Amino acid sequence: MDIVIKISQFLLSLSLLIVLHELGHFIPAKLFKTKVEKFYLFFDYKFSLFKKKIGETVYGIGWIPLGGYVKIAGMIDESMDTEQLKEEPKPWEFRSKPAWQRLIIMLGGVTVNFLLGIFIYIMILNVWGEDYVNPNSVKNGFAVAKQFEQYGFKNGDKILKVNGKEPYDVLSVNKNLFLRDVSSIEIKHLDGTVKTINLPDDIGLRMWTDGVMEPFSLRITAVIDSVFPNTPASKVNLRKNDRIVSVNGKEVPYWDQFTAVVQENKDRKEMTFVILRNGNKDTINIAPNEKNKIGVLPSMSLLDTIKHHKDYSFRESISVGTSKAYWTLRDYIAQFKYVFTKKGASSVGGFGAILSIFPTKWDWQRFWSLTAFLSIMLAFMNLLPIPALDGGHVVFTLYEMISGRKPSDKFLERAQIVGFIFLITLLLYANGNDLYKWLTDKF
Repeated sequence: MDIVIKISQFLLSLSLLIVLHELGHFIPAKLFKTKVEKFYLFFDYKFSLFKKKIGETVYGIGWIPLGGYVKIAGMIDESMDTEQLKEEPKPWEFRSKPAWQRLIIMLGGVTVNFLLGIFIYIMILNVWGEDYVNPNSVKNGFAVAKQFEQYGFKNGDKILKVNGKEPYDVLSVNKNLFLRDVSSIEIKHLDGTVKTINLPDDIGLRMWTDGVMEPFSLRITAVIDSVFPNTPASKVNLRKNDRIVSVNGKEVPYWDQFTAVVQENKDRKEMTFVILRNGNKDTINIAPNEKNKIGVLPSMSLLDTIKHHKDYSFRESISVGTSKAYWTLRDYIAQFKYVFTKKGASSVGGFGAILSIFPTKWDWQRFWSLTAFLSIMLAFMNLLPIPALDGGHVVFTLYEMISGRKPSDKFLERAQIVGFIFLITLLLYANGNDLYKWLTDKF
């Protein structure tokens, strides 16, 4: 049932984004009296799941859920139908329209996706508001990844300022370190010492290379929330709300201390746990599995006690939602520098990666948040100057407007083929990565 919910959310989000994107091309095409032959959700190679002709346009649903398209008369697109190009241009064809009209038609899809992302963020903030964690609320401080100890950070540190300013949401520090220009962090050690730590310019790249994507995590007590079935923890009957007091004689009041002791046990030897259950202490012996894990998750109830909530009026949500959309786009562009590394190439994901970000429980706030992110991502990706994408058409049209010379139909046809082959190769590679990760994780 969980996978059905994930797939349902994925398909609903994808369908909504595709239809509105293509509508962004469809509307200006109609306004400029350009004939639209097809309007399709998904691709209809050989046959359609549904189709109906209304006026001059066939509306339908294809069977290949890799996108969608509008087929505009006189335009070289993904349909690769060039027969009509052999005839003299007709007044209602795309190629007969002035360059500025063709440019608007091509930019229509990404424009709708950008505006949709902004609109969804505005409505999310207006309907649900947002949660945040003030730095003063983090009483136990943060658990610090070992790789960050070299810069002077210690377990239990409280984050006071980032780049000289108190952060609105202190939990955003990890994302900001990775994607934005964070040069200094002011912290307070457990002994009360306040210190400003300057960070290297390439701190994001170091995080990526070392695989440390969450150098700071809330320091929470060592209380179990979930026990995975068929794991060492389940076999010795560890339960929800059990508090881990010590491991091999070492006291572990915090979860980071507990995981550190388990990780140090590289030989996977049997360990002695002292747990507190219903006020009574018990001693249990556990040997980690082949991944050096015992199969438990911590209780995150602390987060519920320290987070604050802010509601927005519709007027307030406009500026805050627009800002959120802007930073979503900027952060998405910023992460591209990591894609062009050896590790980045192997991390590129396809539809499986997108599917995985949807939750197993239906959550409208989460659904719309993911849809807003995907809408902005789709807009940016479509704007890349690659033939077969909107961005490729835009580049050729701008060249025509600047130089006064229109590329030949033969050139555009060949460019479309090259771009299509490139995109299919990239699609196969990305989804192949998903399959490989699934198989290696499975077996």
